[in-house]
Amino acid sequence: MNILLIHSHDTGRYIQPYGHAVATPNLQRLAEQGVIFRQAFSAAPTCSPSRAAMETGQWPHSCGMLGLSHCGFALDDFRKHWVHTLRQNGFYCALSGVQHVDGPSADIASYGRNLGYDAILNLADMRERWDDLAAEFRAAEFLRRGPREPFFLSVGFTNTHQPYGRPGPDDPPAHVLPPPFLPDTPEVRFEVAGFHTAARQMDRRIGVVLDALQIAGLETRTLVIYTTDHGLGLPGAKCTLSDHGLGVALLMRGPAGAGLCGGRACDALISHVDLFPTLCDLLGIPPPPHMQGRSFLPVLRGERPEIREELFGEVTYHAAYEPMRCVRTRRWKYIRRFTDRDRPVLPNCDGKESRAFLLAHGLADRYVPREQLFDLFHDPMERENLAECSAHAAVLADLRGRLDRWMRETRDPLLDGPVPLPPEGFANSPDQQSSHDPLMVFGSALQARPVQRR
Repeated sequence: MNILLIHSHDTGRYIQPYGHAVATPNLQRLAEQGVIFRQAFSAAPTCSPSRAAMETGQWPHSCGMLGLSHCGFALDDFRKHWVHTLRQNGFYCALSGVQHVDGPSADIASYGRNLGYDAILNLADMRERWDDLAAEFRAAEFLRRGPREPFFLSVGFTNTHQPYGRPGPDDPPAHVLPPPFLPDTPEVRFEVAGFHTAARQMDRRIGVVLDALQIAGLETRTLVIYTTDHGLGLPGAKCTLSDHGLGVALLMRGPAGAGLCGGRACDALISHVDLFPTLCDLLGIPPPPHMQGRSFLPVLRGERPEIREELFGEVTYHAAYEPMRCVRTRRWKYIRRFTDRDRPVLPNCDGKESRAFLLAHGLADRYVPREQLFDLFHDPMERENLAECSAHAAVLADLRGRLDRWMRETRDPLLDGPVPLPPEGFANSPDQQSSHDPLMVFGSALQARPVQRR
């Protein structure tokens, strides 16, 4: 069995298969042929930590990825990355497009090499580290020329990462509905329409890859996975531990017998850390001992309704330091912050027009509690904090205990106090207004190297 992994930046679940009026017909086709996971979540609502967790099967703080790879953070052991395991089991591994786990290097030719790929297909098209130029065409070329099997092909797209650009003619802002956590204003509609256009462009590129897989005659023996790293790059989503930040699209279509066909919906709680163990289970290969996720193959086979009672999420660093952790069950969400700061960390708030609108209307002065408890059945928007409600004291105590136990078992460095930057790391100050402000926080390095903000 081959594996085709297609992934995108900052898309959340805001695509057509999840019922949104976002034109992504190729992803819709994939969902109708495979399985759509309705309750899949990232391990972190930030780029590198979320991807590292998925690709190692470990929580971000356990695999060392406590912040962004281009800001000095790295895996504590690159051999944990799933490419190394796949290659050891006979897979030819190729990357086309973006990855965000292997950090910057002065030599573009070394891009992604620490992750273990045999080939970087679009390397000749890259002008800088964030380019995904021609990623779909290089991937299609790889498939059409008859690759060595089994293969693992990762294809990454950045279309839905900020900035979105102007809306196209097919996405008039007047007819766009913003996500429910944002106000319906002209400014917000304009930005969301830009996302619609970006998602439409991304879907066309995905279609090139899926069509090439079919034309090459590889479809019946290839597992196709589509996912994204975390939620939308808009205020209230990315870099928050709300479901808008942690919720991800996950579509899988597999060869016959894998339980991944027929347009089914799976409502089991799934974390990105569970994907690597599931691949090992599907392929019949021994899982590496470092993995902390759980295979959801028993759910796909109808043997169990769930593989976990709770899942976890975390932020340590994004543009700035904002340490927080959460535990989520089917009904409840508990979030704990690990600083005394009670106002938003604005450098970690993405968005352009929507961000400017909210800043003009008091975003910087919004109170952020140290503890939050939400009843997701009655409050899916996570607006009413029940942490100080005596009627829910037992639920709060239970979730506090679950979070504490998880942090101890996974040796979360936050238990020892504030987490320092790595020696070559850099960040914004939490007191700054934007991630584009001059860098103010450094590791042991005296100066930060220039960096393109993502």
